[in-house]
Parts: sequence; C-alpha cells; structure tokens
Amino acid sequence: MKGTGETIGRDLGRMLQALAGLVFVSLIVPVAWGEYYAVPALVVSGAIPLALGRILTSAFRDASDPGKLHGMMIAASGWLCIAAFGSLPFLLVAWMVELSPAAMHTPAQTATLAAFTDPLNALFESMSGFTGTGLTMTGNEEALPRTLQWWRTLSEWVGGVGVIVLTTAILARPGSGSLTLYESEARSEKIHPSIVSTVRTIWWIFILFTFVSILLLWTVGMPIWDAINHGMTGLATGGFSVTDGSIAAYDSAAIELALIPVMLLGSIAFPIHYLILRGDLKNLYTDLQTRWVIVHVGTGALVLCGFLYSSGTYESASGVLRYGVFQFVSAATCTGFQTAVDATNVALGQWPAHAQLTMVLGMVIGAAAGSTAGGIKLIRVATLMKGVQHRVSDVFYPATAVRRVKINGRRLGEEAAAREFEEAAIIGFLWFVFLGAGIFVLLLVLPPGGYTLQNVIFEVASAQGNVGLSTGITGPDSLPRPGKAMFLFNMWIGRLEIVPVLVTLRAILVRGGMYR
Repeated sequence: MKGTGETIGRDLGRMLQALAGLVFVSLIVPVAWGEYYAVPALVVSGAIPLALGRILTSAFRDASDPGKLHGMMIAASGWLCIAAFGSLPFLLVAWMVELSPAAMHTPAQTATLAAFTDPLNALFESMSGFTGTGLTMTGNEEALPRTLQWWRTLSEWVGGVGVIVLTTAILARPGSGSLTLYESEARSEKIHPSIVSTVRTIWWIFILFTFVSILLLWTVGMPIWDAINHGMTGLATGGFSVTDGSIAAYDSAAIELALIPVMLLGSIAFPIHYLILRGDLKNLYTDLQTRWVIVHVGTGALVLCGFLYSSGTYESASGVLRYGVFQFVSAATCTGFQTAVDATNVALGQWPAHAQLTMVLGMVIGAAAGSTAGGIKLIRVATLMKGVQHRVSDVFYPATAVRRVKINGRRLGEEAAAREFEEAAIIGFLWFVFLGAGIFVLLLVLPPGGYTLQNVIFEVASAQGNVGLSTGITGPDSLPRPGKAMFLFNMWIGRLEIVPVLVTLRAILVRGGMYR
C-alpha cells in the first residue's frame, strides 16, 4: 500500500491541473478586451500549476485511494494550494504593469492594481475568491483590468461549488475515492448513487442557473459585462463586484430585487434543486433546510428592518425595507453584496449595534448544507435544537424506553442521533472558538478608536462565514498584515468547516501524525 503522502500528492496534482485549465480558459478575456500585456502573466500562471500537477500525478499515479484521513488532508492542503497558485494572476499582472515600459502598451499603474504587487494581498484576494468570501484588497474594482475582474469572478464561481467537486467532475474515475473527497469538502448529499454523476449533475444545474441569473440581471438593466460577473458571483454566494461600491453603484431597486432570488437560489442545497427541476415541487416546503432558509431569511429581515426603523437609521419606511431586506438576504445567504456603503444610504459600519449584530447572527448561521453558502449551516442549528429537545424530554421517559429522533426526514436511533448531535456541537463550538480568536487578534492590531467592537465582530464573522460584507475594516491599507493573515485562516477554516484544517495541522505539527 502506498504511503499517505503519495495519495495526497496525486490528488493535489489533479487539483492543480484543474486550476491550470481555469487559467488557460481565462486567456479569452485579455484577448477579447485587448489587454495583451496580461497574456504572458496568465500563461505563466497556468503553466506553473500545470507542470507541478503533472509531475505529482505522474509520480504518484499508483497511489492508493484516499481514506477519511487522506480526504481531510487533501481538502485542507488542496484549498490552500489552490489559493496560493490562484494568486499568481493577481501578482504577475500587477508586476507586469509595474515593470513594463510604455512601449509595451501597458496601462498606467493604479493604486488598486499596485496593491497586488504585495504577495500577501494577492493571496488574500485569491483565498477570498476561491472560498466564496468576497472581502477584497481592491480599493476600486472598476480600476482593475477586465482580466482580473474576470479571474476574481471565476474563482468565486468555481469555489462556490468546490474545487474538489470541479476536479472530480473533470478528472476523477468512478471508484477512485471520489466519495471520500466529496465529503471532505463539507458535502454529504448525493443526487445519484455514483458520486461522479452527482457532481456532474451539480455542475449542470449550476451552469443552468448561472445563465438564468445573468439573463435576469441583464433584463433589469445591468450592463452585460456586469451582469455576467454579478450573476456568477451572486449565484455562487461570493459577492465580488466589478463596481466601486458593489450593488450600491447602480442605485437601482430593480437590480436589487432581481438579485434576491439569485442569492436565495445559491443558498438552497443542490439535491433539492435537482428534485424541483424534475417537477417534485413539494420539496420547497417538505425539505427541512429549505423551509428553514425561508423562515431564517424572512424572520431575520423583519427583525433587522424593525431595528433600523426604530433607530431612525433611514428616514422612510421604503428605505428601511430596501436596505434592510437586501442586506439581510445578502448576509444570511453568505453572498456579501452591499447596498449600504456610504453616507448617502448609511454604511453598514454606521448602523446601530443591534442591527449589526442581527446581521452577524445571519452570517454565523448561514444557509443550507449542500449549497454554495457558508456559516455553521441551518441543518446543524436544527440538529442542535433537536438534541436539546431530546435531552430535556429524556428525563420524562423510563430508562428502558426505545426512542428515535427524526431529523430532516430520517429516523435515527439513540447511537446515530448521538453522533449527529456530537458533530453539530463540535462544529458549532469550534466555530465560536475561532471567531473569538479572530476578534481577539483584530482588537490587538487595529489602531485604537478607529472601529467599534460590533464593527470588529461583524468583520470577523464575515470572513469566517465566507460572506464578504464589510464595515470598512478590510482593505489593502486599513487592515494590518497580522489581521490579513488571521482573515486568511478564518476564510480557509470557514470554507472547510474547520475539522479538515485541524486534522491537517495536527498531522504536520505532531511528529509522525500523518501516518498514525
């Protein structure tokens, strides 16, 4: 049996080859827009992971299929590698503009693009993209070349479904340990018995909904380039924008209204989409998570609007509804589009504390497992509530009673239910531990008096929940380097739901841990 390192190396090689394919496909954009100076940067950015990926897969082609430990380590190390190599287009395009003479027909350097000459900023942008977070190191997205606007969008679109899911759909063979890798990327629901068929169906659904989202946004007046980018990042619940000011730049209630169903589509589990597309509409109300998405978003939006209205944040009830509903949907679906960004519509960082903390709750809980959204996930919240109810009611039953718990249509015995409760409790506990760690670090590194405590809590919850809403803390100059490093960690663990990252770190730090 081949070693653990060989199995991990082979599958990392596959992921790097998939990344290289994405970079090479993106060459269409600089050619179409006449940004020829970006072509060499993309070629190099694709050639490096392609070469390394081929070396790894060739060297370890006979490695054994991954087990549970392998799967977690492949997921954690793979996402970190994808973020690192995915930062090359930002870094190399920025340096190409920085170093090229005017004779090369490169544009003038801008402060926005110059920020990516710092490798930490480039890595931050890439990690934010692939994890579907949307926090950004750009000062003005409109000043970016179309090539990088597209790369940001594509990274979120692919990351929303999952890099491993993409790799499995393209490169994996049936029976090659694909199920283990699929589950390691925080997914468990299957559409078909074959996991390869499942991930390919997920991609067909995702592509269909992407075209529908783009068409909808274009129909309500968004320019076609903007519609393509926002349709992709909206459905992927990522939140990157191509405008300075996110969705607020359009000042269009019609566009905001059109984006709400796009964001909600991304927050519902793909197996439910599959059933609904096949005509099984009852899943809109019979599926536990889908019901809870509707209740969670609806209730949270009403509460937020109530707080904004009672505090007089907006002068009119229409303003309260417009900004309150859109921003809570954006938070709860972990999308990160913003309409409240400046003094004209009261920026998020200026909202009352109770309104900001309501948004934090939405970001922490998130939406459905099996969707593109982040957060703890509604199914875990439901499981914890079931667990509390079960333990309390247990007192009233005799010791000999045989009890079963019903969770999302499944009837579980005591042992199976205990495992479900334990998993949900562990993830929930760890989530708040690292949320607290992020808050502590940010309070240490931010200058005193600049931001309130609720601003800090909001920003860390946004990073770890893979949301992307910001109170103004995150930026190339406003966020100190230790804060950027902490957010990189928060985004990484948030996307993989913590445990795979901890398993990988233990294997690296504990002598011989990866072979135990």
